[in-house]
Amino acid sequence: METLSPEILEDLRHGRATRERKIAVCTGGAHLAPAERAEILAVLAGDADEIVANRAQDAILSQPVESFVEALKREQALPTLFSYAARNLADKPGVCDAMVQNRNCPAEHLVPLVRYLSTLGIQALMEELERVSESPALASALEHSTSLTADQKNQLHELHGPGNPVDEAALSEAAAAVEPDVLRRQTLVQRLAKMTVAQRVQFAMKGGPEARRTLIRDNNKVVQRAVLQSPRLTDQEVEAFAAMSSLTDEILRLIAGNRNFRKNYTVVRNLINNPKAPLDVTMHMLPMLNAVDLKRLTTNKNVPETLRTTAIKLQRTRADLKK
Repeated sequence: METLSPEILEDLRHGRATRERKIAVCTGGAHLAPAERAEILAVLAGDADEIVANRAQDAILSQPVESFVEALKREQALPTLFSYAARNLADKPGVCDAMVQNRNCPAEHLVPLVRYLSTLGIQALMEELERVSESPALASALEHSTSLTADQKNQLHELHGPGNPVDEAALSEAAAAVEPDVLRRQTLVQRLAKMTVAQRVQFAMKGGPEARRTLIRDNNKVVQRAVLQSPRLTDQEVEAFAAMSSLTDEILRLIAGNRNFRKNYTVVRNLINNPKAPLDVTMHMLPMLNAVDLKRLTTNKNVPETLRTTAIKLQRTRADLKK
């Protein structure tokens, strides 16, 4: 059995190989990892050569679905594979989840999958706003899903519905804190004011720090969520958000509920000292404070009395344990 070089594999993955090599893959005459074979067969199933396409389609029937699932999970998975899986494998175990979890899977290929998604699959997709915001078709398919919660339906309505007018005053105030140049600040606010909700979500995900620090004050909750989901978001930005008393308690709760954010001690400390943070959240995180910050909290008149009193009790308990 022939072992294929990386160059030949690339030719096969992109349909550039010779007819003989393509048929060798279809007939099992080439040594390939299961996921590699599954992906290449998906490519060859649409080959312009009818004989190759038919051979590939026949070969696919004997491939375990696990091989396709593994291939779909790979970061470098081809769009052709996503397209094939969406058309032919959507009802197979693990396929939908693999495509949803792979952020490189285009939104257009997720649309046919929605009716097969579990509640957890819907949740995973709704927590990843980038693809939902860029595809009205995907949002529409999700909106008709019976697995969607009322809160998720509201999010979709906010995302692709008419939306509320942009609160330019709030955005201007937020922009003033991050962009000292008056002209650039005005340009940013004017640009945001002309955007739809979906466009602001995209900008929150892909824009720079000035955009994120401004849009975290957007009057649309979906836009605020998108800021926190941005792959470009830095630790320093999250630390600053955690300290902002101008944010809604819902956004502060989202920050507190994010496991990765909570690994940052400064985020935890800032949330606990933020008077707008929900009390149940700050009480839960209180034991995470070190001795110095706990002592400071006991004299912080801006936080709720309940939190301050509990901090005093915790300080005494720690002192007693040291005796």
